[in-house]
This record gives sequence, C-alpha cells and structure tokens, in this order.
Amino acid sequence: MAGKRTPTIILTGGSRGIGLACLKKLLKSSNLISISRSYPRELEDLVKSNPDRLKVLNGDVRDDNTNRSAVELALKSFGSLDGLILNSGTIKFEKLDSPKTLDSFKDVFDINFFSLVSILNAAIPHLRQSKGRVVFVSSGASIGGIGSWGSYNASKAAMNSLCRTLANEEPDITSIAVRPGVVDTEMQNELRTKAKEVMSKPNYDHFYKLYETSKLLPVEKPAEVISNLVLDHQSQKQLTGQFLSWDSEELKPFRS
Repeated sequence: MAGKRTPTIILTGGSRGIGLACLKKLLKSSNLISISRSYPRELEDLVKSNPDRLKVLNGDVRDDNTNRSAVELALKSFGSLDGLILNSGTIKFEKLDSPKTLDSFKDVFDINFFSLVSILNAAIPHLRQSKGRVVFVSSGASIGGIGSWGSYNASKAAMNSLCRTLANEEPDITSIAVRPGVVDTEMQNELRTKAKEVMSKPNYDHFYKLYETSKLLPVEKPAEVISNLVLDHQSQKQLTGQFLSWDSEELKPFRS
C-alpha cells in the first residue's frame, strides 16, 4: 500500500521569529518553500541539513513574480501545494497626524495585506485541488486601536477580513487567522527602541513590563499551533474563516 503523501507548505517570513519556529517544526513532516528576504546562518544550516525537503526562495513578498515563483517551485519540486502560512509582516510607529503617515500606511499594507492577495491569487487553484489550508498570522491589533500603530492595526484587520472572504469563496480551502499573542520577536524589540516617543505611556509601559518580567511568549508556543493547523486535514474545518487566539479553547487540540 502506498505511503501517505508528504504535504507541501509555503511559508513567508521564515528567516526569524515565529516563521523560523514554524519552519523548524514543519521540517519534521513536510516539504517546505520559504520565501525570505534575508538568509541568516541558521536558515542556511537548515537548508544544508534538509536539502530534499526545504527550498528557500530569496525574494520580496511585495513582488507578485516572487509569489508566483514560490508556487511554481512547490509544484516543480514536490508535485503539490497543501498549505500556506502567511507570516511576513512589518510595523511602523506613526501617529495619524504625522507627515509620514500616508507613506507608512502604503508601505505596511504592501507587506501585511497586498502580498497576501498576490500569493493567494497564485495558490488558490492548487489549494482547491488539494483541499488545502491557509493560516494567516494575525494580531490582537486587528481588533484594537493602539495609538501610533494605525497602519499595523488596519492591515491586520484587513487580513482577518480576507481570511473570512477566502472561507466564503473557497469552501474546499480551510482558512484561519491566528492571534499569536505578545511574542518575543523583533517587533517587540522595535517597539522598545523606536516607539517610546509616539506611543502613550500606559501602552508603552505595558509592553515594556512584559519584557522586563520575562512574560513575552516564546515563539515556539504560537508556532506549534500554527504549524499543526496548516497540517491538519479535518478537525479544523469547522473553524474556517475565524480569527482565534493561539491559546483559545477552540485551538486547544492544536497545542501539546
């Protein structure tokens, strides 16, 4: 009897943080295409030790050709496409009255939203065929309104809306937006070093205290849930279109 087919996943933003943690977990059971603008030593070592399972496409998710190339590479290398983890993201700290705000919104939406539309457009026909999964790495900011995070808040809200739209348009594709929590990533470092002058003191102090008291989540916790979701074939189907926190009751089956 033929063995179970190894799933093929495309991951954006896999060079660090949550994305890299997902990549490490998924390598145990999946073929992976990672779209990344940077190529740090740790990622390079993973490619060297997993040459048959991991392909890194050095490119920019804002470029439609890069996203289409990733889908083509998945099909050429592994013969199928079973899931997407849409993790690439950026944040800029600008108040709405800043002269830079419009440019910041455009830059952030290019990465956090329009890149999603691009890769989905290329991937949907193949995900439809495989009855695949799309996991959007969202944020609590999508339902919040922290001052100076306007472009980030709005882009993540748009992501959640796109997730719902995909679920309605494509019933054979499972789409879930995950709130990963306040995680110890580069974004938190940027907040501490760049945002003090534009964030309100209570908001800034809240995040800084999480850092000071070592209460930022390790990347592995949300990465486990995200990775398990993109691999699961059935039990998460009833969750399609939803925005859920990594530690929610609904996602308990995807945590160890």
